[in-house]
Amino acid sequence: KVLCLKVIKCKAKDTFLKVHKYFLFSGDKVIPVFLSQCRECHFCKSPKTNQCVKAWTEVIMDIMCPIDSRFSCKGKKILQFSGLGTFTEYTVVRQINLAKIHPDAPLDKVCLIGCGICTGYGSAVNTAKVEEGSTCAVFGLGAVGLAAVMGCKAAGAKRIIAVDTNPEKFEKAKIFGATDFVNPKDHSKPIHEVLVEMTNGGVDFSLECVGNASVMESALHSTVKAWGVSVIVGYTLVQSFTARPVDLISGRTWKGALFGGFKAKDGVMEMVKRYMEKKLMVDEFITHNMDLCQIMEAVELMKKAKCVRAVLKTSPQ
Repeated sequence: KVLCLKVIKCKAKDTFLKVHKYFLFSGDKVIPVFLSQCRECHFCKSPKTNQCVKAWTEVIMDIMCPIDSRFSCKGKKILQFSGLGTFTEYTVVRQINLAKIHPDAPLDKVCLIGCGICTGYGSAVNTAKVEEGSTCAVFGLGAVGLAAVMGCKAAGAKRIIAVDTNPEKFEKAKIFGATDFVNPKDHSKPIHEVLVEMTNGGVDFSLECVGNASVMESALHSTVKAWGVSVIVGYTLVQSFTARPVDLISGRTWKGALFGGFKAKDGVMEMVKRYMEKKLMVDEFITHNMDLCQIMEAVELMKKAKCVRAVLKTSPQ
């Protein structure tokens, strides 16, 4: 989904950070990441967050693009999504948004690690901190949700309940580790009540991977009141959710995760390494391989839930 690149040109003053042992050279394989990691600001130096101050100051969240675009067409400025603009044959990206990866890594596979896989997997492992033997519920079985299921399994969860309104996604979820499947359309009562009954009081961990405020509320209420942890993974700017103090005061935790809590460049490099060591599933997410000129067809396939991830290939001259 997010294209991988090979470095064509790089400016020494922008690339050779004294605090980083991984220098970039022309020909290096890299994955562009929407989340910056400069390694110099107080956010980057803190183990408490994966945020970078430079990311906060340079990207306008309402349009998810920097004001200063490097692209233009016939004299008109074109916004560069997340400062990357990867649906192109060539792009110009700041080095703090490039993760250098293993030289033997297949670009048409590991490109998925630059967004959805890290987001879902890390939300389970890094943010929720799923525990061995626990019970989890994952709401939404797109690529991010499937990665969350995979993360729950990797963390040792005993029971992983996959929740989605599309039953065709359940077989794919089973591949990544789901043990139970619930379709809200099959029940007359609210889905959180169904899950509470199934688990004798609620799940230990829930992850909302849809980006819908009402689903976020359901995910919270599906957790056990005394210690449940619910993580908001899905993204929305147009909806608001509500919660009462009594929903949290008995011991629940409600938190959010951006990019799965991974420090951007470090996390991508580590996840690619895991893939190369056959410790991480990536190929299983790819349902379509298409050319860049077919991008709108790929978008329609995703809208209709006919595709998990489509890898778009370019042919730069």
